[in-house]
Amino acid sequence: MIDFAYASAGALTGFVVGLTGVGAGALMTPILLLFFGISPATAIATDLWFAAVTKLVGARFHNDTGQVDWQVVKRLWAGSLPMAFVVVILVSFGHAQIKVEWLTKAIGVVILITALGLILAPKLAQMAKGRRIEDPAKFKQFQPGLTVFGGAVLGLCVALTSVGAGALGSVMLMYLYPLRMTPHRLVATDLVHAIPLAVVAGLGYFYAGMVDWFILASLLSGSIPAIIAGSLLARRVSGRWIQLALAFVLISAGIKTLI
Repeated sequence: MIDFAYASAGALTGFVVGLTGVGAGALMTPILLLFFGISPATAIATDLWFAAVTKLVGARFHNDTGQVDWQVVKRLWAGSLPMAFVVVILVSFGHAQIKVEWLTKAIGVVILITALGLILAPKLAQMAKGRRIEDPAKFKQFQPGLTVFGGAVLGLCVALTSVGAGALGSVMLMYLYPLRMTPHRLVATDLVHAIPLAVVAGLGYFYAGMVDWFILASLLSGSIPAIIAGSLLARRVSGRWIQLALAFVLISAGIKTLI
């Protein structure tokens, strides 16, 4: 039996992710917390597996166009996967209960940072482009190390809150690769990076028995067809206006989560 309300939430999120590469965590986690009243740990656990499956479907369509930048993806993985694995170990050993008390606040903070990043993304990209053109040798010298470090930050955020792989990741990539990341390449690269990150981060919660499989199945029933539609549409339109709308929704959700 599929719950229509969860399926609708999954469809909305899946469409946004397919179009922009953003929202599987930033949008779904506050929906589960605020609209459905799911506990923070269950919301994070379920959303991580929701993100992994949904983005796997979306990445399949984006990769068909050859837009994935595998060098950048591997650099991000070098930082994000080890960091997420450390959190997985802590969760697996039962430390998840310790952080439940402040988990909601942590989610709210990351959501607000994510929203701010989405709003400022073009300005940050413009600043980075100026630095890239002004001193290309120095800029490229620090790109690999900063990408690995950025991946580690994403790994920490995603493993603790399930938020950040898409929205924060896309902002990081726009800043670190201002000439290399076209809009479509950005979405494709960000999606592919997020898949194993969500799986690794979700393993600890899976082992701890925190995933709600009924909710997950309902969410996926809506998200899978929706992300296919969004991914196909992404080849024809810019998702910037949706990113801005999402940013203001996230600001409201973040503030409500913190209050």
